[in-house]
Amino acid sequence: MFLSVVIPTYNRLPILQKCLRALEQQRLEAPISNYEVVVVDDGSTDETVPWLLHHGGQLPHVRLVQQDHGGPAEGRNRGVDYARGDVIVFIDSDLVVTEDFLISHARRLDQTWRERGDRLCFTYGAVINTANFEDPTSEPHKLRDLSWAYFATGNVAIDRQVLETSGLFDTRFRLYGWEDLELGERLRRMGVVLVRCPEAVGYHWHPALSLEQVPRLIAVEGERAKMGLVFYRKHPTRRVRFIIQFTVLHRLLWELLTLGGLLNERSLRPLLAWLIRRGKPGLAMELLRLPLNRIGVRALYAEARAEGIA
Repeated sequence: MFLSVVIPTYNRLPILQKCLRALEQQRLEAPISNYEVVVVDDGSTDETVPWLLHHGGQLPHVRLVQQDHGGPAEGRNRGVDYARGDVIVFIDSDLVVTEDFLISHARRLDQTWRERGDRLCFTYGAVINTANFEDPTSEPHKLRDLSWAYFATGNVAIDRQVLETSGLFDTRFRLYGWEDLELGERLRRMGVVLVRCPEAVGYHWHPALSLEQVPRLIAVEGERAKMGLVFYRKHPTRRVRFIIQFTVLHRLLWELLTLGGLLNERSLRPLLAWLIRRGKPGLAMELLRLPLNRIGVRALYAEARAEGIA
């Protein structure tokens, strides 16, 4: 089994360095014959490309592919085009993995293929969120790390032919959100099953919440709304409506939990600042998710009205 790890990246050099160094420490055992790491730089404006070119000798498994800024869907497709493996592993460039990461995916895939008699499955590893940049793998597993997504590219492995049969990622998803779940919807309809692989652990680093991040987080909700409608236009089903929160239930839920918008990013700012000062940015982020969800759902409905979607 030859594994190709495909990683799109955009202006994430510090954590990308940790990501790639961890991937160089993988244990090579059966059924893995070899592996490669295909890094697709999505038009980064930081020092990502010069650093990769300069340190190539220290990263023997890494191959660099470059493209103009086109988003992660385009980047992942390009990575698959350049990949040489018969199994594709998708991770994000802010994920730091353990040394058993690839062997765990490979063994679970190989076992499931033999049990099923076909390759219509993918493995879904564990993603543990952390704000600890210096030692991300020290973070314990938390209840909020659980994900109910069917196919999320933060940590999955899939047979290349099955992936290509699905049609790969839809490059109309150029902004933030939903391109992986939309592909997952097509895989699900093909009968491709999810196989949990908690031994394949990745530590997803993102900086602790600061008040300076709030405008960008709000902007992301607007992007998710636009991409959510791309998702829904392709799959106009009740299931997808629930996935993207395009239901009356979600509108009522977030209006209720924010007291009709009284709890918003402005009114919560003093409390958020206090929590951050007390060393509880994670709790502050969970609190901020209430108005962010309301913003996202309202933006989704506004986009739908503008496009004449019921």
